[in-house]
Amino acid sequence: MNSLPRLPLAQLPTPVHRLERLTAQLGGPELWIKRDDLTGFALGGNKVRKLEYLVAAAQEEGARTLITAGAIQSNHCRQTAAAAARYGLECVLVLQGDEPEQTTGNLLLDGLFGAEVVWAGSSDLEGALQLVHESDAAKGKRPFLIPVGGSSPLGALAYAEAMAEFLQQEVAVDRIVLATSSGGTQAGLLAGADYYGYAGKVTGIRIGEYRGSERENLADLVVETAALLGRDLSLDPATIDLRQDYLGPGYGVLTQLERTAIDTFARLEGILLDPVYTGRAAGGMLDLIARGEIGPKERVIFWHTGGTPALFAYADQLSA
Repeated sequence: MNSLPRLPLAQLPTPVHRLERLTAQLGGPELWIKRDDLTGFALGGNKVRKLEYLVAAAQEEGARTLITAGAIQSNHCRQTAAAAARYGLECVLVLQGDEPEQTTGNLLLDGLFGAEVVWAGSSDLEGALQLVHESDAAKGKRPFLIPVGGSSPLGALAYAEAMAEFLQQEVAVDRIVLATSSGGTQAGLLAGADYYGYAGKVTGIRIGEYRGSERENLADLVVETAALLGRDLSLDPATIDLRQDYLGPGYGVLTQLERTAIDTFARLEGILLDPVYTGRAAGGMLDLIARGEIGPKERVIFWHTGGTPALFAYADQLSA
């Protein structure tokens, strides 16, 4: 176990349970779910785990402001804003695009938590984030920059520890399936799999734009995260199970794949998926099962990373 400072934000451990009705309908594989939508803080989600380490690091540095970036309906930004409020810090969120006519979902919650929003328009999001950070540093606001998705080695470390939590729950599975965008969650689970001895597959369903270097970037992040655990790890990017087949028209664009997954989980299990991340990841998982790539004899856990507030921003499309 690492000895880095960590703040208590999430309600842990999150539950694990069998998806009885969905398993029966599919006739196999045996499906389970890890409920990181129930981490509790600020309506839950996977980013809370990462922020336990990241905000602790900000405090260690004497920061007064948290700065991060994401899409308009970013779960990471919502949870960062809440963490800043919890620990008496200012928060600046750099959001992609222009201010929408309606303030709903995560964007509504950003405002309730007191975050300042800077709209990046069509500018490069990472570049806009750097400019805001430099500007606030020059003004003496003592900002702490959190990368998109909290996907730094320190943020990913939270998911190495989440792997330890999961293994202690003693549900042996052949495969973990999850949504992957900025990569920190999958990288952390892979580093944790190496460190804590999980031998199954970690299958990431790619959510965001494909640029061609995702596996290499993930491998680098796994190695850097493992180093925080004192592990000298070598990893071939080609061994990372990252599925690029479900991007559809692009990030955040609702298609029949997500609608079917959202409806299926809601009506069979009473579980809400979101339109951007878990809806797409679950849709990809159901397709892999239908095509036989995930076999009927496998035991699989879907790692639910949260995102429920975004449902309300897609109400017109989901109710159509």
